[in-house]
Amino acid sequence: MTGPLDSGWAHDAVAAAAPAVTASALDAADPLARLRDRFLRPTGPNGESVLAYLDGNSLGRPLAETPVRLAEFVAGPWGERLIRAWDEEWMDEPTAVGDRLGELVLGAAPGQTIVADSTSVLLYKLLRAALDAQAAAGEGRNEIVVDRDNFPTDRFIVEGIAAERGARLVWIESDPAAGVRPSDVAAAAGPRTAVVLLSHVAYRSGFLAEAAAITQTAQDAGALMLWDLCHSAGAVPVELDAWGADLAVGCTYKYLNGGPGAPAFAYVRSDLQARLQQPIWGWMGAADPFGMTHAYEPSANVRRFITGTPPILAMQPLKHMLELIAEAGMDAVRAKSVQLTERAIALHDELLAPLGVELASPRDPAERGSHITVNHPRFREVTALLWERGVIPDFRPPHGLRIGLSPLSTSFAELQEGIEAIRDALRELA
Repeated sequence: MTGPLDSGWAHDAVAAAAPAVTASALDAADPLARLRDRFLRPTGPNGESVLAYLDGNSLGRPLAETPVRLAEFVAGPWGERLIRAWDEEWMDEPTAVGDRLGELVLGAAPGQTIVADSTSVLLYKLLRAALDAQAAAGEGRNEIVVDRDNFPTDRFIVEGIAAERGARLVWIESDPAAGVRPSDVAAAAGPRTAVVLLSHVAYRSGFLAEAAAITQTAQDAGALMLWDLCHSAGAVPVELDAWGADLAVGCTYKYLNGGPGAPAFAYVRSDLQARLQQPIWGWMGAADPFGMTHAYEPSANVRRFITGTPPILAMQPLKHMLELIAEAGMDAVRAKSVQLTERAIALHDELLAPLGVELASPRDPAERGSHITVNHPRFREVTALLWERGVIPDFRPPHGLRIGLSPLSTSFAELQEGIEAIRDALRELA
């Protein structure tokens, strides 16, 4: 895949940021505009009830076809085939959907990705397995490196495992408006480092980490590298195999539009699978699930990281979205993402900065995911007011407002209306 400034992306981003270019002109020139109608739009008694949805990095819109296809699934494979569907297709769904996700979104060859559980559960499994494997190697590796500004779940899981296994935490203190760089990891990792856990895109600032360089830095120190891809998968090209990544987890309800509580995914590099023993043993991860054996023997492949019955029904919307991503192509998705965030920053500079709003995200698109954060002391009040008016960003303490831009479902006109509404709400409160 090409980088964010290749294939004409830089030129398109400049055009999107130009004040003289209207939102309608940008929408008319958008090659992905035709795909916006594939998403369900809420309607109220007076028409559109959501004027601007700027929170696709928290929960993506559902596809318009998903209600029909879910009904077909209930009536067909579930209603007609019943228990037979497990033998016919469902047993392979966690790895089949994982392989498709790996192919289209994660840059991962088959046999390394599963879809199952929640992000928190998969993060626990992989982190605990990595820590135990490193400890078993007998090199005294009992440290976990993580950044202080990582998402709370990541930090809480790390703290819990450290307490459980007697591990030591090494915190990276990074700039909240930016993120962790290779030099930060080099300074934190050492001969006792077992695992480094970082987010590819920072949940607060949108900072896009140098994944390949950081992975190499961690591995040079003898550590395993675990990436959280929650804020990048589906919006930013990921190349796990090319990075040489060891492990990764991510959710599917943000830019992958799997729906609330949709199952997460886990990637385990093929040569690590036999070395890592995940801590939550269950029958679906056993070598012979229906053998009903007395002792647990893990599957010989990536299935060993499954525990209980996979959420087959909840995987269906993700499968629908992957088809749309295949149609669009991740390079085109990234190009639109860069254009949207460049436009958002230009609108911030024009409409919000004069009101005392500060940009808390990188200006360089090569260092930015698909959302930006802006800060103002009154943004908690502004967000509540906007939600009442059908403009939906989200608020992150202490005073950050995140503008999440889902490339396949967000228009430039929607972005324009949303930022104008932020400006108007600030003026009212002032």
